[in-house]
This record gives sequence, C-alpha cells and structure tokens, in this order.
Amino acid sequence: MEPIRLTPTSYIVLGLVIEAGEATPYDLKAMVAGGIGNLWSLQHTQVYAEPERLTKAGYLTETREEGGRRRKVYRVTPAGRSAFGAWLGEEPSADPPELRDIGLLKVFFGADPRQIAARQVREHRAKLSEYQELEQALQGADVSGPLLALRAGLGHEREWVRYWAELADEDA
Repeated sequence: MEPIRLTPTSYIVLGLVIEAGEATPYDLKAMVAGGIGNLWSLQHTQVYAEPERLTKAGYLTETREEGGRRRKVYRVTPAGRSAFGAWLGEEPSADPPELRDIGLLKVFFGADPRQIAARQVREHRAKLSEYQELEQALQGADVSGPLLALRAGLGHEREWVRYWAELADEDA
C-alpha cells in the first residue's frame, strides 16, 4: 500500500463506490454525470484514474470480470469505508468557496457585460430548469442528502439568473 493524500475526488469516488456496492470506471462516470457532477466538476480522466490510485493505497479492491470486456470492478475496503466516514464527520474546509465563472472573469477584465449576460442568462435558466426537473423526480424518494444539495444548487442558479438578467437588462 502507498500512503496518499485523499482529495475531494478521492472522497467522491469512495462515496460513489460505497453507494453502489461495486462499480466499474464507466459506472462511476455515469454516476458523476447523473448527479454529483452538478455539485463538483470532475474531468473524466480523474474519474478513471482515481480508483486505481485508491486501490494502490488500500482504499478500494479491484477485480476483473471473467469474460467479455474484462472490465475492472472496484469495491471499498474497510480502510476506505473508515476514511470516508471520518471525512464525513470532519468540519468543512475553512477555504472560501470559488465562483470560477468565465463570464465573471471576462466582466472583471472589461468585457461588455450585456453581451456576456445574454448567454449566461440562457445557460443558467437551462441549468435551473434541469435542476427543477431533477427535484421533481426526487420528490418522495429516500434521497435526503442529494435533495438537500440539489436545493442549494437551485438557489445558486436562481441567483445567477437574477444577476445576469439584471446585467442584460431583462426580467429574471
């Protein structure tokens, strides 16, 4: 086993494998696209590379399917489950959140805000609509954590729509 520093990507992979029971890298990619990717952006290469890193450190086990494409299948180890549980119990980072928005970056450097705002309003309205549909689909399901996180995303997108619509001189 190699000692490694666990990153947010590590915890995402551990959490998804715990949730699924076992997962291939393709399964993980689909799970990221289907939910967590709305909260935390991940490159596909990270999703494919991280399970191998976690396996070398003893947090996951890897087996290969007997036939077919012989895909790698990952399962969490007791060490992985323990590390994930400890992380869940930690205080959130004291680091301030980042806005990481290209539109804001361009406005900061002097781009015409109205030109940028028109596109940003469309993009954020589309994401808001996607979140609203997901919220409807989750109603009544036993998914309290994902639903609580989704509600933060809904508030975030509503504020982005309001902000960019104001810059574009249109109604939110």
